[in-house]
Amino acid sequence: MQNKGAIRVFAILLALVSLYQLIFTYQTREEENKAKEFAKGDPQVEINYLDSVANEPVYNFFGRKYTYKECKEKEINFGLDLKGGMNLILEVKVADILKALSNYNSDNTFNEALQIAEQKEMSSSEDFITLFYNAFTELDTEARLAAIFSTVELQGKIDYNSSNEEVLKVIREESKSAIDNAFNILRTRIDRFGVTQPNIQQLEKAGRVLVELPGIKDPQRVRKLLQGTASLEFWETYELSELVSSLIAANSKVVEIEQAKDALNKPEETVAEVEAPQKEEGSDLLSAIESDSTKVDSLALQSQKSLFSVLQPSQRQKGPLVGFAMVQDTSKVNAYLQLDQVRALFPKNVRFMWGVKPLPQRELEDGTMSKQEIYELIAVKVTTHDGRAPLEGDVITNASKSVTNKGGYEVSMRMNAEGANVWARLTKTNIGKSIAVVLDGYVYSYPTVQNEIKGGSSSITGDFDVKEAEDLANILKSGKLPAPARIVEDTVVGPSLGQEAVDSGLSSFMWAFLVVLVYMIFYYGFKAGAVSDFALLANMFFILGVLASFGAVLTLPGIAGIVLTIGMSVDANVLIFERIREELSAGKGVKLAVADGYKNAFSAIIDSNVTTFLTGIILFTFGTGPIKGFATTLMIGIATSFFSAIFITRLIFEKMLEKKSDVKFGTKLTEGFLKNTSVKFLDKKKIFYAISGILIVIGLASLATQGLKLGIDFSGGRTYVVRFDEAVSASDIHESLTDEFTGAQVEVKTFGGDNQVRIATNYMVDEAGEDVDNNIEQKLYNGVKSHLGADVDFKKFVDEHRMSSQKVGPTIASDIKTKAYYSIAFSLIVIFIYILIRFRNWEYGLGALVALVHDVLVVLGVFSLLYKVVPFSLEIDQAFIAAILTVIGYSINDTVVVFDRIREYLGLHPKRDRLGVVESALNSTISRTVNTSLTTFIVLLVIFLFGGEVIQGFVFALMLGVVVGTYSSLFIATPVAFGVIDARNRKKDKK
Repeated sequence: MQNKGAIRVFAILLALVSLYQLIFTYQTREEENKAKEFAKGDPQVEINYLDSVANEPVYNFFGRKYTYKECKEKEINFGLDLKGGMNLILEVKVADILKALSNYNSDNTFNEALQIAEQKEMSSSEDFITLFYNAFTELDTEARLAAIFSTVELQGKIDYNSSNEEVLKVIREESKSAIDNAFNILRTRIDRFGVTQPNIQQLEKAGRVLVELPGIKDPQRVRKLLQGTASLEFWETYELSELVSSLIAANSKVVEIEQAKDALNKPEETVAEVEAPQKEEGSDLLSAIESDSTKVDSLALQSQKSLFSVLQPSQRQKGPLVGFAMVQDTSKVNAYLQLDQVRALFPKNVRFMWGVKPLPQRELEDGTMSKQEIYELIAVKVTTHDGRAPLEGDVITNASKSVTNKGGYEVSMRMNAEGANVWARLTKTNIGKSIAVVLDGYVYSYPTVQNEIKGGSSSITGDFDVKEAEDLANILKSGKLPAPARIVEDTVVGPSLGQEAVDSGLSSFMWAFLVVLVYMIFYYGFKAGAVSDFALLANMFFILGVLASFGAVLTLPGIAGIVLTIGMSVDANVLIFERIREELSAGKGVKLAVADGYKNAFSAIIDSNVTTFLTGIILFTFGTGPIKGFATTLMIGIATSFFSAIFITRLIFEKMLEKKSDVKFGTKLTEGFLKNTSVKFLDKKKIFYAISGILIVIGLASLATQGLKLGIDFSGGRTYVVRFDEAVSASDIHESLTDEFTGAQVEVKTFGGDNQVRIATNYMVDEAGEDVDNNIEQKLYNGVKSHLGADVDFKKFVDEHRMSSQKVGPTIASDIKTKAYYSIAFSLIVIFIYILIRFRNWEYGLGALVALVHDVLVVLGVFSLLYKVVPFSLEIDQAFIAAILTVIGYSINDTVVVFDRIREYLGLHPKRDRLGVVESALNSTISRTVNTSLTTFIVLLVIFLFGGEVIQGFVFALMLGVVVGTYSSLFIATPVAFGVIDARNRKKDKK
């Protein structure tokens, strides 16, 4: 083998990188175990402990110190289905933005065009504004957008004479700005939940945002906060000099209160040991907490029990900045300032608000950057009778960043007439003081007023970079467009259900891995099997290392993807070992047989891996959430298994042969298995066509009569998994829920054990909003509470008995359905093109395409026939589409190997009877085909048995696909391809 040195170096480097990446996962687990031990079962204490060490070094890599937070960012990230949490898709409707931009114009053509666009959006790939414009011009060819959008707010951008193209450009820019602003607001709100590793990203479709919140405890609070309309306000502020005496008195009062508590609780009090220096009250917090020579954490500071131990007063008397606090101490500061005895020491109209972002990182004495997050506390002044801000964001007509004369950036804003009058009064009475710009209760900026501002136009200057200026401009515009984000998809997985998914996933993984290890040694002998097993172990190590390197999310389907790559890795080894056995049977020595075996199997392995990888790309492109996780692990697994199976095993075999080791590739029990078969694949093709035809007709009849069971991914609706203390009857629960969910479809099925059910309903599927979600959960509780314990109230039901919930709105369901159609059609086209290019023969492509359509129809037919019979779910959802695409990839994998062998035989025997050569080629692949299919099927069977009910339907589709795909690659694809070739040849002969 050439380039052995380079391959060794690459393998070593890959192993070292994988080890480096996986160490971070190990370190975070170590810290979290310490937190669990310290908390002794109290989840809040555990959270506080981890918060306190978030910025402490926990891992030293050759002098580079990593904090717990940094290790957490680099660890293998579990999906919400494995660790519990909340997954949301929120949508800011572009239709709402256009209505607001038009000042809610009542024009009939405009509003009808919006309705048409909303209907077409469900099944079109065009963006909403294009659909709206097409509908607008179709309804009235003379209609002008300027008549709709030439508002006061858009003055200077659109006037009555603007062309439709000019107006379109402006409303696209304004819509994008509104969506970006909504995204930024959501991101800021999410930071308030205090969850570890939240994920928020804008989706491909305009206006949609994906939010993942692991370990969230209060889903209702999340829904309420994320769906609220942004509240932009302008507040007058206090000067710190006006509050200094109150602040000192407050600190003394806190010390007094805490000492009284200590005296009362002293006999029972236990204080955990903490490593921290003693500090004087009021010492420089910024210097102390960033000092590399000392270790200060929240637990240590709080042990001193004074206000100034957690809040460092500002040294500047001028301005509204009260002081600074570390992020983990902000809640303690809030608690102290809200004490009645402390509130009484401050003016009645003072209100404290935190800055929205931490201070910029500071460079320490050793040249490193500070890792502590420090927030500012601002004092605002309530000057109205009703306690509201004197000026709110709905008066803003426009805001934008601009460049100053000195080359810096400032933010310009313009207000309407009402706002201009209030702004003039505010700025006149606050010259030399600050006005705080507040959104959702957090201070974004507090510029100092230089002079009275009349006319409503003003500028905010500061040390802004371009990004900060853009963000502030967007924040100022947030009050102009009242288009709140609506939840269109909502999934909640309880922590216990997530842990069960981890347990079942790991159990299935270990059993499948063990079965494959034993099988390879049994079939190919101890030495060859052990080499294959070593490659499998290396492959698993590489997969996990690469997953960690890419920051990929490991989901339950992702674990299934890893286990599936075990089967595919074995597939490559089987191809190689079978070719080596053929070379040995031809009389070659072991060394030459190994070299030729690898050489001759290489093209088939390349083809099969490429086709499956293409399927993975399509899955990744069209899938979301767990399905994208499955695609990620599948593609990574294909790449690493290719390297492990081809190169690592080759290096080991060559080393063994250099040492004259006696290597065998079979045992007495398996050497003659399926050798010298003489199945007449082409002669008997009509029989196989008839069998397939009957199966497809039965399946189509079932599809026509009873159809498929659509999951809520495709139909829209809500599902809940509810667990009871004792066994329950699904029919009894169905009866009581039907009374609650009046006029709606309700389905109740036992899910896992007999004390757990899965409830699906389309009740109020078209409605959205926090009140709707809460109302439905209350009705769910009312319907099942007679089966719960007497002590189970609504809160306990949500926390302990409602194990998971999922909501999919009708627009999301329609989009998922459209993507599913596209993904299947696109994968078939891609596979056909690849086969056409690879084999330079369209008949091969046609044969492969017919076999794939055959496989899809058979799987659909079986799902239609069995979904009412089997005890596990056979719903058509995103996971099923992933399974279908994987089946397509696996089926074409088999077909390509068969075609590759046929091409090889035709090249070796050009003068023999073509039919006989093809039959011989097909028979020569039976051992390999059955062997690889059997190992993959066994792996899937293990996942099916041990992987848990959540993925049983998904794995069942894969198992079915392996069986059907193996059959079609031998009995459908080749007969169809060569039937067309023979027909073409006969036609030529006649001419």
